[in-house]
Amino acid sequence: MIDSKIPDFSLPATGGQTFSLAAQTGKAVVIYFYPKDSTPGCTTEGQQFRDLYAEFAAVNTVILGISRDSVKSHENFKTKQNFSFELGSDADEAVCNLFAVMKMKNMYGKQVRGVERSTFVIDRSGVLRREWRGVKVPGHAQEVLDFVKAL
Repeated sequence: MIDSKIPDFSLPATGGQTFSLAAQTGKAVVIYFYPKDSTPGCTTEGQQFRDLYAEFAAVNTVILGISRDSVKSHENFKTKQNFSFELGSDADEAVCNLFAVMKMKNMYGKQVRGVERSTFVIDRSGVLRREWRGVKVPGHAQEVLDFVKAL
């Protein structure tokens, strides 16, 4: 998938919006997939992107967080954490499947299907330039920012 054009997709997002990849042409796009709103790792990850948001915006970069949670759940999470970026709801997993982030995971000794924490950077012409899979949260948002600045 690296160095290939990402097909357009759209999904319902916070702020009463529909996020469309095609509408972002001319901007770099950071898409981060996370398992669940308001859980410890997902909250910390979102806060790190929030804290660096102005630096991403300064290099003409859009951030979108995606999980399978509902838009209503996303709105609560976004408001509570004061995120400056939108969260997309992928309840039917169409975008999760496009990026192949659905994995079998162990949770309390049981196999469950869930979102593998992953981040993707798409350049200004819609081409995937970098992916991180199985993301460990500490320092991750800064690493993504450093990559985007080098695009």
